[in-house]
Amino acid sequence: MKTIDELVGEGVSGKRVFVRADLNVPLDGDTITDDGRIRAAVPTIKKLAESGARVVVASHLGRPKGAPDPQFSLAPVARRLGELLGSQVAFATDTVGDSAKATVGGITDGGVTLLENLRFNAGETSKDDAERGAFADELAALADAYVSDGFGAVHRKHASVYDLPARLPHAAGSLIATEVGVLKKLTEDVERPYAVVLGGAKVSDKLGVIDHLLDKADRLLIGGGMAYTFLKAKGYEVGKSLLQEDQLPAVKGYLERAEELGVEFVLPVDVLAAPEFPDLKTKAPADPTVVAADAIPAELEGLDIGPESRKLYAAKLADAATVFWNGPMGVFEHPDFAEGTKAVAQGLLDSPAFTVVGGGGHGPARRARGVGVKKGGRQENAPGATHEEKEGKKHN
Repeated sequence: MKTIDELVGEGVSGKRVFVRADLNVPLDGDTITDDGRIRAAVPTIKKLAESGARVVVASHLGRPKGAPDPQFSLAPVARRLGELLGSQVAFATDTVGDSAKATVGGITDGGVTLLENLRFNAGETSKDDAERGAFADELAALADAYVSDGFGAVHRKHASVYDLPARLPHAAGSLIATEVGVLKKLTEDVERPYAVVLGGAKVSDKLGVIDHLLDKADRLLIGGGMAYTFLKAKGYEVGKSLLQEDQLPAVKGYLERAEELGVEFVLPVDVLAAPEFPDLKTKAPADPTVVAADAIPAELEGLDIGPESRKLYAAKLADAATVFWNGPMGVFEHPDFAEGTKAVAQGLLDSPAFTVVGGGGHGPARRARGVGVKKGGRQENAPGATHEEKEGKKHN
């Protein structure tokens, strides 16, 4: 894997370097409510600019339908990026059109420009190789070299991620290099005990993670909406709780495999439940009830791990040397169901473990508790996956 240091060492002064970043930040109108992903992109952009490159930054934001949509514009991101860099960032109001060509053409050595949302062009996410390749050709015409630094998007077969690097000399940015090092500590050079905490809405979203880490972890702690499929697989009643019945065979298989491997599977012993899913806009009181996790009444829906489960999970994290956490423990966006996620975050803060936290809903939740990547008491916020992953889900 060629690094940005090697690319800079070869000389980038005067060259147009295309940086595929992940600037997919949450917005409230034009207000950025969490700028963590922008901050994470700054070191790579700054290194290139200080080396005399003409930096062309590009990203997606949200899920526009292949056409311009003002609510997903990156204009607020350009302003914030300029503030963090301490210099103005020119903004192109399209991706490969007249504005992009003029803005990129006007960059001077050490200058930075940001293109409009890549997903405003249907070619970015197209499943048709020719359409996607045509868009990649237009992007390639704007640059002399490519740097991949959008860790939250590197798994996607999109034009700016998959096709464009094949058309230009390419290298991995600082963020990618850091994340690859972290992944090695989670999969190869693991300090034990190794605890994996998984939450989120659907167990189907985490099957790959479970399959990959089951023979590496010492214990798995399960929460969020996905926990109820595990509870059902053990024969428990889950009431109106989120349930993926089609995943029950796979879940039963993982429970059996964990037992064979001697991996501890930790499920909630109690949950906070309510008759209806809470209103996340008004945050109106939901009148939660604590019930046993193995006997949730038919008229109630489990929405967070309960007080005894919080104590149990904290105890299971207390002696861990390595922890990977992906997915909240409940509907943390509502104050009545946020305590489970907060309890896990606090448990990680109290632990000396090397800790990595990532996932769609984690940005605001973890930063509120100061949790990110922690090394011997020092913590670094990891950008995690994009916030769009929770769009359309019933709860996390």
